[in-house]
Amino acid sequence: MESNPHKYPRKIIHIDMDAFYASIEQRDNPEYRGKPIVVGGSPEGRGGVVATASYEARKFGIKSAMPSKKALQLCPHVLFIRPRFDAYKEASQKIRAIFHRYTDLIEPLSLDEAFLDVTEDKLQIGSAIDIARQIKQAIKDELNLTASAGISVNKFVAKIASDIDKPDGLTFIGPSRIEQFMQELPVEKFFGVGRVTADKMRKMGLHTGADLKKLSQDELTRHFGKAGRFFFNIVRGIDNREVQPHRETKSIGAEDTFAYDLTEPEEMFAALERIALILFDRLQRHNMYGRTVTVKIKYHDFKLRTRSQSFPATVTDIVMITETAKQLLVATGTEDKKIRLLGITVSNFGEVPVKQEKEDASGQLKLF
Repeated sequence: MESNPHKYPRKIIHIDMDAFYASIEQRDNPEYRGKPIVVGGSPEGRGGVVATASYEARKFGIKSAMPSKKALQLCPHVLFIRPRFDAYKEASQKIRAIFHRYTDLIEPLSLDEAFLDVTEDKLQIGSAIDIARQIKQAIKDELNLTASAGISVNKFVAKIASDIDKPDGLTFIGPSRIEQFMQELPVEKFFGVGRVTADKMRKMGLHTGADLKKLSQDELTRHFGKAGRFFFNIVRGIDNREVQPHRETKSIGAEDTFAYDLTEPEEMFAALERIALILFDRLQRHNMYGRTVTVKIKYHDFKLRTRSQSFPATVTDIVMITETAKQLLVATGTEDKKIRLLGITVSNFGEVPVKQEKEDASGQLKLF
């Protein structure tokens, strides 16, 4: 475990922008304000997905990564808008500059969220709560956008806290509250607990952190593998992970485990398109692009297979990533196959040629 070099507990802030893509569209286009909008793929044709939904659209149950056709069913008058990733990256860079006024210990998680370690802040403000308030106000004043902040002594609790009072929220969970807070937390809110793991936990009678706390570390590890040790610690408020501003990233990926086995190629392709959207957002946030695309396939019998394709230049086009993944999947054979997990990874990173950047700028969003 990493040690804390500071005499006192860390002061960690998690900043999460509110409906980031949709908020930028509503800021820049008055006709979208107050209306349910979806940034992402059109429901026409096959495979369009929701990148972000405005809060007006979320009231109808629309969520990120949801198929656009389903979003339209939930809200027939929702407006679909093509993403403008250049605008989102520009806003993200300005937000990052605001963070740097207070600390250089910044760990971006995506274009719209990041951890900040303000244990020793540049302006010697001292109070993490005051720093979070100032950051939120600066974002509002300078970019006309709102952010939510979670503040605690570790990353896990800070991230959960930022989601408690959205939008425009600020939640502090101090050391004396952490253990009680974790005991009351539903298992699906725990980091690393996806849909499948949450279902498994509920079938075992594990619904909250308090239920997890009843199990020993050995029992949790037996049921959940390496994650079991993490669950054992985190339910007790123990998370010694440091904010890491400089990490060497060798690959970036995204995957999804399905609630039921996929058997139809159309379902598999739609799933790959959703996964590619998440992956592309991660590539954008790191500003890293690779020459190798890998597709990961786990079948109903848990057999795992991967297949890769490399290119002479870095791939900066979401359409190319998506279509390559589909071709790799087809090459493995989809007939009579039952698939429980699909993933896409990009690796073999390199510099993006200036000419390629310009060429892709107009065409990288063909998926939408």
